[in-house]
Amino acid sequence: MKLHLGVDLGSTTSKAVLVDADERVVGRGITNTRANYDVAVEIARREALTDARLAQAVTLLGADAGSVTEAFWITADLLRLEALRRICRGAASALPGEGPRLAPAVDVILARIVDEAGSLFSAAARGRGSFFRDIVGARFHALAEEASTRAGLDFELVLGVYDRAILEAENQVIDAPFLDIFVAAVDRVGLEGARKDGAVAAGRAAARVELELVGFVGTGYGRARLPFPRDCIRSEILCHGLGAHAMLPRTRTVLDIGGQDTKAIQVDERGLVTSFQMNDRCAAGCGRYLGYIADELSLGLHELGPLALRSKRPSKITSTCTVFAGTEIRDLMSVGEKREDVLSGLHRAIITRAMSLLARSGGVFDELTFTGGVARNPAAVAALHEMVAAHYGPRVINVHHDSIYTGALGAALFAHRGVPADDLPDAKECHGCSA
Repeated sequence: MKLHLGVDLGSTTSKAVLVDADERVVGRGITNTRANYDVAVEIARREALTDARLAQAVTLLGADAGSVTEAFWITADLLRLEALRRICRGAASALPGEGPRLAPAVDVILARIVDEAGSLFSAAARGRGSFFRDIVGARFHALAEEASTRAGLDFELVLGVYDRAILEAENQVIDAPFLDIFVAAVDRVGLEGARKDGAVAAGRAAARVELELVGFVGTGYGRARLPFPRDCIRSEILCHGLGAHAMLPRTRTVLDIGGQDTKAIQVDERGLVTSFQMNDRCAAGCGRYLGYIADELSLGLHELGPLALRSKRPSKITSTCTVFAGTEIRDLMSVGEKREDVLSGLHRAIITRAMSLLARSGGVFDELTFTGGVARNPAAVAALHEMVAAHYGPRVINVHHDSIYTGALGAALFAHRGVPADDLPDAKECHGCSA
């Protein structure tokens, strides 16, 4: 199977999308960028290839397709979790003084997370837009207080072990043959007899399919770091415009709020950019800003939006400066503002900044498509609906379930439309693709 690869190397997440000869999406991959740009690209690429191979098996599975697919990704996450557990053990044991007590306490926390993996990494959890780091981090934080009290350890010391270990864990590419993960997923589902034999046969058939990368294009905030020739790089503006149009062909306005910048883009009926405005001077009002807020409040990034939606009286936020965010939050809460009201005010301030860019780019046309990681935040989406209606009247606002992959999709489509892959390292993927 000949495939074209698009990579969006963002400041917070790295995405990869594969399209086939008919420009159909056949594989997607995503990981956190925070640990290492170069490794993040490789992890996203491998995951996209694994996803494409899994799709081959799924076509042969019939009624068991959904359960085996979910079990496959849970099994892959368990491999990542075991790597994290191993790194945590080493990090805790190496600490002078508290190491002998700290290592067992941390191991108990991670053993509990392993036991809960089925629910933590379920399709429902993924549907809420959570990544491995977010899911594990939030659960580790919740369990650490109890564990540290029981073992007589400092709470911050226990959290510090995880914070150091997750950086190293994210830098590791987990190598495991596709078929091994697939068979483990079939066992996890509990298939027996002919159903099990048929599922394993489907996995073997998928493992034999040759996946060949014949074209590639890179984009994103860190695109200069991609190991691609200059003529295989496209701007984020072009890729998000084309990607949004491909997902939703009636799109005429695109709002992308990523980790480091916000883009307001106008496109024509072919998905070609006609005008745009971009805020790229700092991360104010972007995903990195929300990440800082989450750290300040000891919350998972995925928890911010749902908590903000509980607000009855949003706080008035005068700034979305990342540098002063912590101080502003502490000041507001010190005078009695509720956490959910502060968060609601912060989300509204972010969208207010975005509305200014939209106005300068030409306004909001029907239909508007919201892309980027912040599009997964329900409070940001709610604020956008409210403000667009107030300023422009009724408009269709789209948030595609794969919106975070918009830039990578646009890059893959540019690759299909004429960029060769002669210079791509390891252009042909081996049959033992890893998750």
